[in-house]
Amino acid sequence: MRYVLRIIELVLLVLLIAVTVQNSHQVDFKLFFGQVWSAPLIVFLLVFFIAGAAVGLLATLSYYLRLRRQLSLLKKELRNRPPSPRVVHDPSDALAD
Repeated sequence: MRYVLRIIELVLLVLLIAVTVQNSHQVDFKLFFGQVWSAPLIVFLLVFFIAGAAVGLLATLSYYLRLRRQLSLLKKELRNRPPSPRVVHDPSDALAD
């Protein structure tokens, strides 16, 4: 299985290199006030891909932090809760006997 994954990784690497070679011509990225950046197309593709991944991670990070805070509050509430005086039996235990 490890060899199959390595072969797939190698094929993807070759495909990405082929795309890079085919998109190596210069392009102009026009900004405001007449500013122009000139670079190979693959550079702009890579920059925008990384920027999109960073925005996605930041959006996920706020959700993750909110869930962690909620989990810590629930754990604190569970620790401070007095123990239950009665024993609750699971009805499925009767079926297992």
